[in-house]
Amino acid sequence: MPLRIDDHNRVRTLTLDRPEALNAFNEALYDATTQALLDAAEDPDVAVVLLTGSGRGFSAGTDLAEMQARITDPNFVEGTFGFRGLIEALSAFPKPLICAVNGVGVGIGTTILGYADLAFMSSAARLKCPFTSLGVAPEAASSYLLPQLVGRQNAAWLLMSSEWISADEALRMGLVWRVCEPEKLLPEARRHAEILAARPLASLIAVKQTIVAPTRPEIAAASARENAHFAELMGAQANAAALADFTKRRRP
Repeated sequence: MPLRIDDHNRVRTLTLDRPEALNAFNEALYDATTQALLDAAEDPDVAVVLLTGSGRGFSAGTDLAEMQARITDPNFVEGTFGFRGLIEALSAFPKPLICAVNGVGVGIGTTILGYADLAFMSSAARLKCPFTSLGVAPEAASSYLLPQLVGRQNAAWLLMSSEWISADEALRMGLVWRVCEPEKLLPEARRHAEILAARPLASLIAVKQTIVAPTRPEIAAASARENAHFAELMGAQANAAALADFTKRRRP
């Protein structure tokens, strides 16, 4: 199973568990994470979801080997929910969502922070949106959510440069709420999650609903724009060259 699920004090911790791939999302992990969010939304014993990763990575983004297979393999089998299903589940998730960025966050490993109510980050972690280096468009409504979260110019740099940013830069931008030493990351994230989880669930849901309701139509519209550009650019010359280079570097 590519996802670990643990419950404690009304906090459900979801741990992305493909450490050998730095928790890159393949179809199985997209499906497992989406189903876990749908289940947590309906479970009256879960008040808060805490999302983190195992090993050295938070998430290295979409599995590029699968991205290439999607383009080149006529027998490629899509998951039940896939990437778009995960984004829909994140957008609709009615309870507090806390991210604990324990290591490298690339692509969706960065843009998922647009859906976090609170984000904690290890001082040793780094983040990157690699879309221009892959010759593709933004994803996960990041073209809307990141300017809202960090301002137009910070978002432009994140989405256009394909450069790494440090934990301190992420904090300065407002992309994360707290930076912690690596060994203190999960305890601090869990401590804050349990403070929230001790509040009445109906009240937590009401607060989240009133915060995010205005953004949901904008998220859907941004996703539609991004998906149209993504469909146009995926498999085109720049993207095909980037994926071929990735495959060549992976070969022993």
